[in-house]
Parts: sequence; structure tokens; C-alpha cells
Amino acid sequence: MTVPAPGPRTDNLRGLVLMLLAFFVFAAVDAQAKYLTQTLHPLQIVWFRQLGLLVAVIGLLAVHGRSILATAHPVAQVARGALAVVSATAFITGVSFVPLADAVSITFIAPFIVTILGALVLHERIGLHRWTAVAIGFVGTLIVIRPGFGTFHPAMLLMVLAAAVFALRQIISRALAASDRTITTVAFTALTSSVLLTLPLPFIWRSPETGTEIVLLVSIALMAGLGEFSLIKALEIGEAAVLAPTQYTTLIWGTFYGWLIFGQLPDGWTWIGAAIIVATGLYTLHRERLAARRR
Repeated sequence: MTVPAPGPRTDNLRGLVLMLLAFFVFAAVDAQAKYLTQTLHPLQIVWFRQLGLLVAVIGLLAVHGRSILATAHPVAQVARGALAVVSATAFITGVSFVPLADAVSITFIAPFIVTILGALVLHERIGLHRWTAVAIGFVGTLIVIRPGFGTFHPAMLLMVLAAAVFALRQIISRALAASDRTITTVAFTALTSSVLLTLPLPFIWRSPETGTEIVLLVSIALMAGLGEFSLIKALEIGEAAVLAPTQYTTLIWGTFYGWLIFGQLPDGWTWIGAAIIVATGLYTLHRERLAARRR
């Protein structure tokens, strides 16, 4: 497929803007979700969040037709959608107990888990530099969590679970990329997760009782859809290796929203651990970029 003008540089610039917008929006969604966990069941909040993705996919179906559902691996696509439910539910449940910036910091271990799973599942060759980055990133995570030091909350393990499942989703995405389009994977994720989340809804549903709850639930759905559209478009017009580091801006926004809404600021140890995780993550991305050039 021929890529039309403008050239790669212009595409990457637009992709970066869209990617930054996506992560800004996702951080806002997480903050609103955390607020709503005070009165609503996490599954109900996740359902509304995925509703935004479902609306986005319905829009894609209207534009591209059912051809976007053509897949060579329907079982893997459905499994990825089911994992999306697990990761989102684990994150929103955990963030109801954990400060937002801490939760975001812990989820940054996902790239390291992807490295490990890539070696074990996809048999990717991982050099000493990347294994070292994984080990150092794990140390950074331990600094944030600090088990046994009085600041540890069991809900932090839900953040680790969310990151691990998210990483597994990425591994499945890599395997599917050889045969299925990105738009197909997004569509299956939206449809599968929406169906699965609707099943328990009658048992946990509580009708919103205040204007604030209604506004936030609608906002979560709309902003999640906007974020997904921005993310999809960014990956269509920009290089993944260039766009990937923007995910770390969620720590900035998570800290800002945590302070603005909940009056929570990370302590010094959390900043140190987060800095270690971000630095090793950026180094891993740098090594992957160099490896891609050699190929």
C-alpha cells in the first residue's frame, strides 16, 4: 500500500500530536473512573468506558463496512477482547484504593513484561541490554510498591495484573499483525469486551442518582471513544517506535489529576521508582529501534 504525501516527518508530527491527545484523554478517563468507584461498581464503569470504544468501532463499521471484521484468527481476536475486560477491570478496581500516579507508574512495567513474553512465547531474541533493562525496571517497580514497608496496599497487585494482561494483549496483537489489520483487532476488542461486560451488568447495575454521576459516565464513554480514535489514527500515520515514548506522559497527567481531584501527590520514593521505570522503558525502546534499523 502506497503512503500518500505528506512525508514521514509530517506524518510523525501529526501522529505525536494525536498520541499525546489520546494519553491526555485516557488519563482524564482514569481520573473520572477513580472518582466514580466511590459509588458505582467497577464493572459498570468499565462497561461505560468500553461503550466509548464500541461507539468508535460502530463508526468505523459505518465507514468501512463489515470487511473490517475479516480475520484469519477469530479465537485469538476474541481472547484479546476478553483480556481487555480483565485488564480494564483490574485497573479500575485497583485505582479505587491506590493513588492515581502510583497506579499509572506501576502499569509502566507492561513493556518489560512484553519483553519477557516475547522471548518465552514468540521466541524473540532478547539481548543482554534488554534483559538488564527488565531487571532494573523491576527494581523501579518494587520501589513504587515497597512491599513490607507500611505503604504497600494489596490493590497494587491489581495494577501489576492489569499491566501483565495488557502486555499479553500486546503479544497477541504482535502475533495477529502478520495476518489481521489493526482496525480488525480494535473492532473485535470492542465487540467482545462489550458483550462480556454486558452479561454481569443486570446483577451489579445501579442507576446513576446524581447529575455528577451521569455527566461523568457520559464523559467517560465519549472521551474513551475520542482517545481510541486518536490512538488508531496516530498509529496509522506515524511510526510506532517514534510514538511509543508518549505513553509516559500519562504519569504527568495522572499526577495532575490526582492532585487536582483527590489531593494526592506521589512521595519521593514513588518519583524515584517511576523515574527508573521510565528511563529503562525509554532505553528498551531505543534498543528496539536500533534492532529494527539493523534488520
